[in-house]
Amino acid sequence: MTNSIEVQGLRKSYGDFSLRDINLTVPGGAIMGLIGENGAGKTTTIKCILNLIRRDEGTITLLGHDNQREERAAKLEIGVVLDECFFHDSLRPRDIDLILSRIYQGWDSALYQRYLSKFQLPERKFVKEFSRGMKMKLSLAAALSHRPKLLILDEATSGLDPIVRDEILDEFLGFIQDDDHAILISSHILSELSALATHYAFIDQGRMLETISAADLRERCRDCLELRVDDAARAARVLEEQLGTRDFEVLPQERLRLYAFLDQPQTVNRVLMEEGVGLISAQQKDSNLEDYFLSLIDGHSAGKEGA
Repeated sequence: MTNSIEVQGLRKSYGDFSLRDINLTVPGGAIMGLIGENGAGKTTTIKCILNLIRRDEGTITLLGHDNQREERAAKLEIGVVLDECFFHDSLRPRDIDLILSRIYQGWDSALYQRYLSKFQLPERKFVKEFSRGMKMKLSLAAALSHRPKLLILDEATSGLDPIVRDEILDEFLGFIQDDDHAILISSHILSELSALATHYAFIDQGRMLETISAADLRERCRDCLELRVDDAARAARVLEEQLGTRDFEVLPQERLRLYAFLDQPQTVNRVLMEEGVGLISAQQKDSNLEDYFLSLIDGHSAGKEGA
């Protein structure tokens, strides 16, 4: 399996923001969800990948092509949908068909027409008359109609109504047919990626916190008992020595996440207090993608404070 995107040591600084040592690999056949809060660096990373802004340091390859030296060859095989429609308001879908057929050697007008029909987009209506949902559908139709191998999407589904969003997400799933195709999609709406992504990359304040497969993430996103104590290291020893479990993790800010004894919280509380651990709170949690992301941010922030 070849990688569709490889980013190594990416750095980009401007104003008071900077990307620092971004590493990202998108395998063929994957849907990589790039997750971060607004302002975390998602759009800057994608613009560097697309060479819309020049990187300061690092290397980026797209489908085996250097994104600067072989930019045209790379972009012929890439479909792009950004959070704003890039077609001029004075254009109509039929005009876009004519324009893009002269740019892409592999442009398929018949396929484009099928997408217009499927998405119920009128050929003769001007882009300025389209709703946001219609503009996103038009952008997706154009992105798919030269039969790309890689789709790159930046907040493409934010602000859409649920019906339109589901239509577009279904198209993404249909696009991933084999290891020759891949998707990189950024979003700050974690719930819409949870049923779609095969891999995740978490970014915060210009740093890549972690990349992980969906399978590994499901293993980590388990129901748990989250404990806040006065001494997490001591609590960990008590759990291991008195309750005989290592099925827990120690978190920043004197917290632990216990995955065992979920049906016996009172036993856990009693044993900790008998061993002199001050228990501040104990809460049953159904862990999900958002919880996991927030725990990564907490860990990143705690690491910076301790540095």
